[in-house]
Amino acid sequence: MPYTFEPLSKNQVIPSFHELLAPVYKILSHTPPLEAKGDRPLQMTFERQLKALIFYHLEEYSSGSHLVQVLEEDDFAKNEIAPPDGIKKSSFFEAVNHRGLEQLLYIFEKLQADAAKTLRKEYAHLGELVSIDGSLIDAVLSMHWADYRDGSKKAKAHLGFDINHSIPSKIFLTDGKGDERPFVSKILSPGQTGIMDRYYQCHKDFDLWQTEGKHFVCRIKRKTHKTVIETSPVSSDSIVFYNATVLLGTPNVNQTKKPVRLVGYRVDGKKYWVATDRYDITAEEVAYIYLPE
Repeated sequence: MPYTFEPLSKNQVIPSFHELLAPVYKILSHTPPLEAKGDRPLQMTFERQLKALIFYHLEEYSSGSHLVQVLEEDDFAKNEIAPPDGIKKSSFFEAVNHRGLEQLLYIFEKLQADAAKTLRKEYAHLGELVSIDGSLIDAVLSMHWADYRDGSKKAKAHLGFDINHSIPSKIFLTDGKGDERPFVSKILSPGQTGIMDRYYQCHKDFDLWQTEGKHFVCRIKRKTHKTVIETSPVSSDSIVFYNATVLLGTPNVNQTKKPVRLVGYRVDGKKYWVATDRYDITAEEVAYIYLPE
């Protein structure tokens, strides 16, 4: 476990487990209560469940079974994390696999808001930047909602990552087959700029996001049909080779109703085409915004 935030410093300040959890303790008192389902009482409170999950990741245990063993044998874990009467492996896995999602999301949202107020903001001149992507997460077979394919359960996390503060900003969970594009409008707030890969290219959504006042920098397929409205000059010594206002898509089929800015640039011999509604920054800055992706 990395017990310090400054591993290269000679004068190490090692925070305790409870010091690390101090921001969480401020939120726990007004977190929605975790209630038992049916007549069977809870074997583990949400606070202890959360502590167990944090302890698991801090100590980098190899499995949940390893953690349960530690909760039974380690004095600190028994006294500070495990329920007073201990917990069986089956009850532990039932708790972490089926309970506490609402509470975890609440804690996440509150911690994110607190962190954003504290951390230094980078790239302020480019506005509020949010990288958006979806990732599959392995799930256990008993998670019936995590439909993916026969014999395999996966959930999908739809994540917004705050580039300015280098922290996650929003997260939504669906089954593994969940489409990613509808979550862009849920992740972005008006005025923010979403940074997305080619999968998110949808001309109807490009119109929708502009109507909602939500900006985007989205890589598109190079063969996408475009109708040029106006071209802008580019410098011969720039990575940018194309900068124009266009309508994307085939007329009367899937063409955008609202114009977009299309920027083409080259990095390490590879061409990128990026659509955006940001006209307030240079073409080079548009290219730079997508580079962190």
